[in-house]
Amino acid sequence: MAIKAILFDVDNTLIDFWKMKTESCKAAIDAMIAAGLKMSEKEALKLLYELYEIHGIESQRIFQQFTKKVYGKENYKLISHGVIAYRKMRESYLVPYPKVIPTLIELKKMGYKLAIVSDAPIMEAWMRLAALKLDDFFDEIVTKADARKQKTSPAPFNVALRKLGIKSAEAIMIGDRITRDVNTAKKIGLHTVYARYGDENPPKPGMSGADFEISDISEILNIVKKI
Repeated sequence: MAIKAILFDVDNTLIDFWKMKTESCKAAIDAMIAAGLKMSEKEALKLLYELYEIHGIESQRIFQQFTKKVYGKENYKLISHGVIAYRKMRESYLVPYPKVIPTLIELKKMGYKLAIVSDAPIMEAWMRLAALKLDDFFDEIVTKADARKQKTSPAPFNVALRKLGIKSAEAIMIGDRITRDVNTAKKIGLHTVYARYGDENPPKPGMSGADFEISDISEILNIVKKI
């Protein structure tokens, strides 16, 4: 059965999310320390990441939670300095991986439908894509808000396939998270591509369980030709 569509994860597949996150968090903590936070950078970052583990990596109130944990109440002076520094640094690092745009252009020329399937909150996913001017490349953008479930469930993939009007065997899913982007997608018959370059702790080559593994997003072009 011919491939008609390619589904993409966003974070650590199209953009280097972890680099953006770590640099933004460091900038925020340094700004709060300069504004009066009496903690070392190392100690403060450790607490911040612990709070992300509790409240979720996309938490919009993480600095409120941080100052409440430190002081027993929200410290708006520190919060404001942290948020401003975080946003400035985030804009600096919110860039697509090299070759993302040329690869998307080539896939569109080849006639494939393109879609996003992301666990990011709906506004966060759209804001990242819009900021990078990537949104117009995609025929459909599916987030957990659309499917009401994350990619540990087949629901987001099924929503994307339904919107695209295709069968699972006619699509490829590419992403960096084995449990979500590879394992769940394979269960419902999607071809899978593991983005090794986006995983901080990748397994040994060939051990992801995906049909294909890539170290650069442009390698998807040869994969679609093979299939």
